[in-house]
Amino acid sequence: MDKKDILIVGGGHAGAQCAIALRQGGFTGSVAIVGREVEPPYERPPLSKEYFAREKTFDRLYIRPAAFWEEKQVELLLGREVASVDGAAHQVTLADGETIEYGRLVWAAGGDARRLSCEGADLAGVYGVRTRADADALMGEVDAGAQNFVVIGGGYIGLEAAAVLSKMGRHVALLELAPRVLARVAGPELSAFYEAEHRAHGVDLRTGISGVERLVGTDKVTGVELSDGEVIPADVVIVGIGIVPAVGPLILAGAAGANGVDVDEYCRTSLPDVYAVGDCAAFACDFAEGVVMRVESVQNANDQASCVAKHILGEEKPYHAFPWFWSNQYDLRLQTAGLSVGYDQTVLRGDVAARSFSVVYLKAGRVIALDCVNSVKDYVQGRKLVEAGATPDLAALADSGVPLKELL
Repeated sequence: MDKKDILIVGGGHAGAQCAIALRQGGFTGSVAIVGREVEPPYERPPLSKEYFAREKTFDRLYIRPAAFWEEKQVELLLGREVASVDGAAHQVTLADGETIEYGRLVWAAGGDARRLSCEGADLAGVYGVRTRADADALMGEVDAGAQNFVVIGGGYIGLEAAAVLSKMGRHVALLELAPRVLARVAGPELSAFYEAEHRAHGVDLRTGISGVERLVGTDKVTGVELSDGEVIPADVVIVGIGIVPAVGPLILAGAAGANGVDVDEYCRTSLPDVYAVGDCAAFACDFAEGVVMRVESVQNANDQASCVAKHILGEEKPYHAFPWFWSNQYDLRLQTAGLSVGYDQTVLRGDVAARSFSVVYLKAGRVIALDCVNSVKDYVQGRKLVEAGATPDLAALADSGVPLKELL
């Protein structure tokens, strides 16, 4: 039976960073990454932005050149998938039947795009945006002349895809069940701004829709029927309604978890010698007053992976990394510092009409997060307010002429 000192499951940001950090830290044992895709580890965020828009070729998305993994003696087991985990025996069994023994297991499998549950969800022409194959298939639809695109879901993936398609001159309808887009992650001010931007770019953006009754079509989708009976023509449907954490084998093996797999301050699961990192790991977040949550970001994936590598190397330093996010839509650069979970007040600074402003989120007078649109200075200085738990004067906070660094 093959044995690896460190077996990493998942070839995304988290899995790649864990292997990199182990080698950088001087780990000399055997390391292998099991990845479902045939590609070496690559960046995911550009799939709905620069890659989809053909502003970046795929070779620019690789986290490291192919030769790097061989040079660092990190074995890539690509196009393979873990079917089961035996925590007591320290073994995983792959879908092809091969069994691999491990010293430590790092679960970095991320998640799968959540699928619609309605009739027609399995028709051709219905896509998520989670992998290169997804993005390539969508680009193929564009090249084949598809004109009518329906995007279901008003989160960042849906909005970014809609922006790219709108710039391509396609007809885009974006459907969101909630009363506003970005309802889970941002305040009403930011939602209203992005809704207006997309409509100004020709997107038929609808919030608070009655629901999606079914996808219409025989073999390939031709339309989206809403619960009120309206049918929206669709050559292609893009589903951006979140992810399902890919933790099935761990949970079946006895790992604790509900929304993902639960980890402690060192990213350890309840199974011996098994860690979990990235989108699939639920942890008590210091920047959300200890709320147990999953954080879906490149920052979290990389920082948790580094935390695990250090723990394996003997450095017991609890995970405490500042959360940040970004999104590119049209010529708008959104940068988010902190988590707005549980905010009870917002302060707007800057000029929305000029498309350069920030929304500051507070809880009990303390700054907990900022959304900064085309406002890099606010983002850089504002994160220091979050880290400090600052309680600034609200009038000064709203005055864009007052640098945020002066409010510390």
